[in-house]
Amino acid sequence: QLQLVESGGGLVQAGDSLRLSCAASERTSYAMAWFRQAPGKEREFVAAVVASGATNYADSVKGRFTVSRDNVKNTMYLQMNSLKPEDSAVYSCAVSTFYVVSASRHANQYNYWGQGTRVTVSS
Repeated sequence: QLQLVESGGGLVQAGDSLRLSCAASERTSYAMAWFRQAPGKEREFVAAVVASGATNYADSVKGRFTVSRDNVKNTMYLQMNSLKPEDSAVYSCAVSTFYVVSASRHANQYNYWGQGTRVTVSS
């Protein structure tokens, strides 16, 4: 059973940067993605990356966040720059065994999830 463990969350000020990591317990060639959920809000797509390195982003983070993956280390990263208070949320990584060359933006297409890491951005 594939396991995912996120790390790197924390409390930062607006304008700061953070890098999140998602370590997979085994090699995977499937699509990987980051989602986030703020209190009282629905979970939303943030960014995804496939094994080839192709990426896609939510409009709200495009130009500020960069998703990448190291297929040797079985790890996905999310570099978050110019953080805003509205970026505060629990960030979770996910793997979809339904997608390889592309990635879905829909959480229900992802069948493996990490426990999440909290990011808080103060103004």
